[in-house]
Amino acid sequence: MTTTAPSPRPRWLLPTFAGYRREWLAPDIIGGLSAGAVVVPQAMAYATIANLPVQVGLYTCIVPMLVYALLGGSRAMSVSTTSTIATLTATTLVSAGVAASADSADDALGSLMMLTLLVGAILLLCRLFTLGSLVENISGATLLGMKIGVGATVAVGQLPKLLGETYNFSGHGFIRSLVAVGEAFGSVNGPTLVLSAASIATLLVLKRFAPKVPGTLIVVVGGILLVAFAGLADAGVDLIDPVPSGLPVPGLPDFTHLPALVPGALAIAVMAFLESAAVARGIRQSTEPQIDSNQELFATGAANVAGAFFTTMPAAGGFSQSAVNQSAGAKTQLSTLVTVALAVLVALFLGPVLSLLPEATLAAMVFVAVIGLIDIPELMRWRRISPRDFWVAVAVAVIGLVAGLLPAVFLGVVVTLVMVLREVNIPKLEIEGRQGAAVAVHVMRAMYTASALENEQAIIAIAVDEQATAVVLDLERQYLVTITVLDMFEDLDRELSQRGVVLHIAGLPETAETVARRTPWFQRLQAAGRVHASVEEGLAAASA
Repeated sequence: MTTTAPSPRPRWLLPTFAGYRREWLAPDIIGGLSAGAVVVPQAMAYATIANLPVQVGLYTCIVPMLVYALLGGSRAMSVSTTSTIATLTATTLVSAGVAASADSADDALGSLMMLTLLVGAILLLCRLFTLGSLVENISGATLLGMKIGVGATVAVGQLPKLLGETYNFSGHGFIRSLVAVGEAFGSVNGPTLVLSAASIATLLVLKRFAPKVPGTLIVVVGGILLVAFAGLADAGVDLIDPVPSGLPVPGLPDFTHLPALVPGALAIAVMAFLESAAVARGIRQSTEPQIDSNQELFATGAANVAGAFFTTMPAAGGFSQSAVNQSAGAKTQLSTLVTVALAVLVALFLGPVLSLLPEATLAAMVFVAVIGLIDIPELMRWRRISPRDFWVAVAVAVIGLVAGLLPAVFLGVVVTLVMVLREVNIPKLEIEGRQGAAVAVHVMRAMYTASALENEQAIIAIAVDEQATAVVLDLERQYLVTITVLDMFEDLDRELSQRGVVLHIAGLPETAETVARRTPWFQRLQAAGRVHASVEEGLAAASA
């Protein structure tokens, strides 16, 4: 009788569980509970940025986190929502007319599901075309400017709630939020103001002197107890809408506002991946496997697609809960499964208790979380080191405050692409050898369509300056050639010939040479003995 060995688990499934050890179980459980104490109340608070029910934030701690735990490559990253993603979600819904025109919460939730689905689909498309490393080229200056814009917009947007208003203006932008603050001063509620100040003070003190204590959990419990036993509701302190008990129910997205949601989905997808990749790399231990950008695209995209059908916000890796998870000793994504179990218990049994939570408590949590995004010392450090990056960050931040966060994201992406194209278009050439009047020029950066002309002019300039009679181009890094590049080589050959200089090609990789052989010019070059396997061979032939 023969027995069939069990088939191995696919490499993309549960990658962080490979080689799991029994001694990791306790740290994973502790890490998951510790992260849950931070992420569950924090995600509920972030839902209010977009004027969504707090249970939406709670659901975001269940489905997306579960999917990422099964597929993600970071051992300690916790994936729910972040202040940046929540703010962009609010801005997108407002820009699409959802928040303004929705006649009921169900209308807004249907559009939210569509937005989350779009974000997931965009991330999966990026994975399909292996664009992970390309997306990560978005400059740090763009991210810094975005965070400053988000921090200022959301912090100001929370002030009306801290003073006693119920509506969150963050999605309407910085200017509208400032106007709302002025209007709110005419109807300040004293007990709400005291509760807000006490909550903010508690969070800041714990963050400064006891960072391992879950400050968000403390202020949530404190707020609920004050409402239950001190009669804060009777004093005019507004409470959140009643939280239903139970797990998220599957549903279908609303396609009504699909075209208007696409620009925001693109911006959110870019920021979700960048934040997730930054967190994953930032908390990775040296003994852990390297973070694969494309695997993270797949895991984050799948988490959003799955979450879309269970009324979740777009999800991304969050630094605060991930840092708590890691500091508690989490070894694998089992810790995230523990956090998910905790969120499920909260959803099933604590709905009536959470319904006693004051609006001001959640606003205080959001305010403290986002105020740290306004990192002026880091901005000044960039000013000293790289003025160009400093001004990019300032421009993105100003656009975010004046025109809105979505234009700021697109400006940052465009500026980054321009900077990248400008950099790769600068010729990188060096003279690596000389034999008689023959000069060998090493092309240190492969040429492509947009950089061909710049390189041609630079090579001609070297030939003239060196008074060469022959130029041997070392093309060992030119693995691919386009028709434009081949046309440039032919034009370069003609230009050098008019100056009495003979062009030789050396070290062209086989993949590129196969394409080049299809052109009559390269065939003539080979027939004339001007194509060589090495630079040494080329110099010897050119100087003979």
